[in-house]
Amino acid sequence: MTLAVCLIIYGLAAYTLPLIKVNSDFKNSETGVKLFVISNGVHTDIILPVKTEVKDWTKIFPKDNFSVTDTSYNYISFGWGDKGFYLQTPTWNDLKFSTAFKAAFGLSETAMHVSYVKEKKQQNERCRELKIDSLRYKQLIHFIEASFDIKKDGLELINHPGYGHFDRFYEAKGRYSLFKTCNIWTNNALVEIKVQTALWSPLAEGLMASLPR
Repeated sequence: MTLAVCLIIYGLAAYTLPLIKVNSDFKNSETGVKLFVISNGVHTDIILPVKTEVKDWTKIFPKDNFSVTDTSYNYISFGWGDKGFYLQTPTWNDLKFSTAFKAAFGLSETAMHVSYVKEKKQQNERCRELKIDSLRYKQLIHFIEASFDIKKDGLELINHPGYGHFDRFYEAKGRYSLFKTCNIWTNNALVEIKVQTALWSPLAEGLMASLPR
């Protein structure tokens, strides 16, 4: 099978499989934890409240370590992705062929991007608001925490200043590739907690379109 044929098959899967939804019987909980799935058009993140009765994320990610002292930063964002993309490509103008090649074929390490978020997100095409019960939230917490490469002495902070005072990068588990993108990580998290989402979606557009409106 030639490379061109493989790319055509991949493209068809990337645009058709998100049309198949899983957990289509999901309904937002009347009570519970509110979360957001956001997209910048290419990459997706999961945004959670900093503190709930179930979890206080400041115990793992102290705001002082992020230079965040403003108490109005009431949300925290999690994203998984290729380490080279995260650290070496703050803008698309910085993208190098070597970085993209390594990411596409699983040749580099991965990282978790953790950001404190100040504004409450408004639902639109690039933001979906969901509400889940405490059981689903505990499952989501487990999924997120299991994505970090945790050593005996805890999380491994990457020596990088982040994009601003509100975010940091941590070592993560797994390898990024065309078949396990940042958006597939987000989609897998939602599948894990039985939220309506795509069967498979390597692209942000397909994932966002599959979520409840």
